[in-house]
Amino acid sequence: MSRRVVRQSKFRHVFGQPVKADQMYEDIRVSKVTCDSSFCAVNPKFVAIIVEAGGGGAFIVLPLAKTGRVDKNHPLVTGHTAPVLDIDWCPHNDNVIASASEDTTVMVWQVPDYVPVRNITEPVVTLEGHSKRVGIISWHPTARNVLLSAGCDNLVILWNVGTGEMLLVLEDMHTDLIYNVGWNRNGSLLVTTCKDKKVRIIDPRKQQIVAEKAKPHDGTRPIRAIFMADGKIFTTGFSKMSERQLGLWDLKNFEEPIALQEMDTSNGVLLPFYDPDSSIVYLCGKGDSSIRYFEITDEPPYVHYLNTYSSKEPQRGMGFMPKRGLDVSKCEIARFFKLHERKCEPIVMTVPRKSDLFQDDLYPDTPGPEPALEADEWLSGKDAEPVLISLRDGYVPIKNRELKVVKKNILDNKPPPGSRRSHSTCDPDFSRPALEEVLEEIRALKEMVQAQEKRISDLENKLCQFTNGTD
Repeated sequence: MSRRVVRQSKFRHVFGQPVKADQMYEDIRVSKVTCDSSFCAVNPKFVAIIVEAGGGGAFIVLPLAKTGRVDKNHPLVTGHTAPVLDIDWCPHNDNVIASASEDTTVMVWQVPDYVPVRNITEPVVTLEGHSKRVGIISWHPTARNVLLSAGCDNLVILWNVGTGEMLLVLEDMHTDLIYNVGWNRNGSLLVTTCKDKKVRIIDPRKQQIVAEKAKPHDGTRPIRAIFMADGKIFTTGFSKMSERQLGLWDLKNFEEPIALQEMDTSNGVLLPFYDPDSSIVYLCGKGDSSIRYFEITDEPPYVHYLNTYSSKEPQRGMGFMPKRGLDVSKCEIARFFKLHERKCEPIVMTVPRKSDLFQDDLYPDTPGPEPALEADEWLSGKDAEPVLISLRDGYVPIKNRELKVVKKNILDNKPPPGSRRSHSTCDPDFSRPALEEVLEEIRALKEMVQAQEKRISDLENKLCQFTNGTD
């Protein structure tokens, strides 16, 4: 039997390397909550990490360049009354992040480009609809302001963050705890995994299950599933003997896997991170000290093992940088942010190349920060592929764009007919123009406070530079 020993692939020599000590983020009290979330979210401007916090839940947001030891008084994003379980940056606005919590709410935050002086305590919008803790959130890949949340009440809710309203509620589809939810490339379908050992493909707008697979992995421990760019499903789970497995499935024949491989025996749930541009899946197990990576192709055996990045310290969580945040001049094809107990360590994955020129084959056009659809268009049935950008000249993050939330039936609408309890405490002569005048004054004061905070922050930075120069 003839067999090729070496498979041709430009990603055969991908290797991982941690950054130097001074480029890590030190002295961060990473959350100890028992949850299979990644605890970290990254974009081309910021790294956000869920941290330990007394009296509620919090996460810290650091500009990517602010490496080294983090001040113990660094402002946090606090607003939840119970631990934060998941965070996710908006793909269409690098200054907007959503957080899900044990307090049953989802909050959406606007993070300024400068480091604030005090904790950020006021979310742009609070989304209330779950009756139990919310462990999963995920932004729609192509539609503006569409956010998904999944809770322990077995509900999946889709929100329009721009109005603070529920768009869709997917109920009676899951009989038990939802482990994970993922969008396909254009956001027309969802894949979910559940404690009832089923993987479901759901059309959220029709509110129906398109396909379903019971027991893709025979073990009892959690299963994870993600969409590939071509519509196939990649799963991680456990065998009956508690060996960790990975599987690749085609929706046209969901009964039998295209590939099913056993890896090792360990308790940690494998978190898959997928790069559609290179078709590489990176597997990071919580509690592991390694990252394995595989290339997915159309040739048997379909899932090709590439290599393993190993280190000494186990990982508490992991962040994965979007493609537009990578350094193309160094042939960087992925960057992870590995959480330790007290620090965050970036790990860079590169493909060695001799040439300093832009490598077209490594960097095809990739999804950019512009949405392809508005929320209403998507809800009405439209689909669109992500709006792509070229990384030939590198990517420069866009300046802070404010998330505008236009809630219905609030001050800019007429008050509902009938007396309201809040009106009874007001002066009957207090007219609408007077109310608008007060609100305008409050708005002006808020802007003044923000401007002063930015000025204080700038002066503190100048003072730091001055003191560093005189030491």
